[in-house]
Amino acid sequence: MASIELVLAMLLAVLVSGYLVRALPFSLPLPIVQIALGGAIAGVLHEGVALQPDVFFLLFLPPLLFLDGWRIPKDGLRRDRAAILQLALGLVVFTVIGAGYLLYWLIPAMPLAVAFALAAVLSPTDPVAVTSIASRAPVPKRLMRVLEGESLLNDASGLVCMQFAIAAALTGVFSPGAAAMKFLWVALAGLAAGVLFTLAAAFAQQRVSRRFGEESGSPILISLLIPFGAYLLAERLQASGILAAVAAGITMSYVELSGRIMASTRLQRTAVWNTIQFTLKGIMFVLLGEQLPGILLDTVATMHESGLHPPWWLAVYAVSATAGLALLRIAWVWVSLRVNLYRRQQLIAGERSLGWRLILATSLAGVRGAVTLAGVLTLPLLMPDGQPFPARSLAIFVAAAVIVLSLVAASAGLPTLLKGLEVPQESTGKQEEDRARSAAARAAIESVTRALQEIQRQTDASRADLCAEAASRVIANYQRRVREGMPDDSSAGLLRDADAIERQLRLAGLQGERDEVLGLARDRRISDETSRRLVREIDLVESLYR
Repeated sequence: MASIELVLAMLLAVLVSGYLVRALPFSLPLPIVQIALGGAIAGVLHEGVALQPDVFFLLFLPPLLFLDGWRIPKDGLRRDRAAILQLALGLVVFTVIGAGYLLYWLIPAMPLAVAFALAAVLSPTDPVAVTSIASRAPVPKRLMRVLEGESLLNDASGLVCMQFAIAAALTGVFSPGAAAMKFLWVALAGLAAGVLFTLAAAFAQQRVSRRFGEESGSPILISLLIPFGAYLLAERLQASGILAAVAAGITMSYVELSGRIMASTRLQRTAVWNTIQFTLKGIMFVLLGEQLPGILLDTVATMHESGLHPPWWLAVYAVSATAGLALLRIAWVWVSLRVNLYRRQQLIAGERSLGWRLILATSLAGVRGAVTLAGVLTLPLLMPDGQPFPARSLAIFVAAAVIVLSLVAASAGLPTLLKGLEVPQESTGKQEEDRARSAAARAAIESVTRALQEIQRQTDASRADLCAEAASRVIANYQRRVREGMPDDSSAGLLRDADAIERQLRLAGLQGERDEVLGLARDRRISDETSRRLVREIDLVESLYR
């Protein structure tokens, strides 16, 4: 019963945090509020959560990484792939090496392999935390896309590096050649497992649905199970379940372009996934706050046992690790930005001040969050010989401190740096959306015309005028959208006698719109972000008529 009460208290804390962060008279990041509420739970209930690393990893990471891969704009990944890969891969390796040796030098009680594992788990960033921090000074759209792409890929690369470091700590052996070959297998097999499992699940669902029909909640439940299935399949193949979850999410975004899921199901699924994302990330930060008192006590005991430094050195460890990560990130971002600008021959005198602000903002936005917490809590409890894993509590303390300090630093500095900051934007976004709207409206007119002909064949001749009148109103709306590119005004009054016919025609038009938008996305004539936004608008209108 105590465990159930603790879980319910954490869920309540996540709920309260969303309202509390808006009620506070000053700006405070949502994760900081959730950590504080977790600490309050620990003080009130005096109950701790005994975390099993493997179970914790399985429950939290696959759905979060899957959703990141599903929703991130793929055109943004392609357009800014050079900058994203430099941050997501190059910066991760740079951080693991630089921060690993820094932590090993700074903390004598921490073996080198454990220091590399901690550096690897500190390398992923959390764009959700950045978004909550910068809500009053929004991150420029293109910069946020780069940060999202970095977070998606460095989650996987950082945690894969952590797994290699943990294996070296457990076995005491590390071979660069064997590690490189294993990394290729882990990466490629993990990606393949995610792609193939998602395609197989989608194909099986479609075949079964066409033959036997389906409950409205079945596609939602299948989407919830896919990340876990992909993760477990990859783990059985001794590949990366992390990469499998990411690949499953990316594959799911392309499966969506088939448009075979009902509009109401798509809307319900979006609401379910939004709730799961908010809940999982919130629980992770609440859990961090709940664990902090115990982590601090264990860490102080470890410091006393080592006898190398007094406990107040914990503050030195925390600040030094946070500062070291920030300096490494600034150095890497500065070099990569200079290289990109020189390559594009854009390094002119007028852009130097913008470059420094962009460097500082991009560096400060490297906030650690949910993935870092999930990764560090999965450090093994015991060595193969039954001895405690060395410096585990110390590593968890440093990771928790870096999360908190990076959140505070970004909360204080980002709004000032982002104020008035402009990043080169895509010039085709509005025109692309207008073209998609116009093409969808023309397709809708054709679909309505075909539906009208079918209705007239099945309707009494005396009602022909009623059918034509209803069709003319529907087509008039779409013709206006072709001319003006304006969204549909579904609030126009409908005649009572023509309600049923007009509803049928509108549904036909909406289906025509949706098919055209998805077709444009499949042909890569519009971005998946544009298609997702337009399809959601169509789904919302369709849900009213259904």
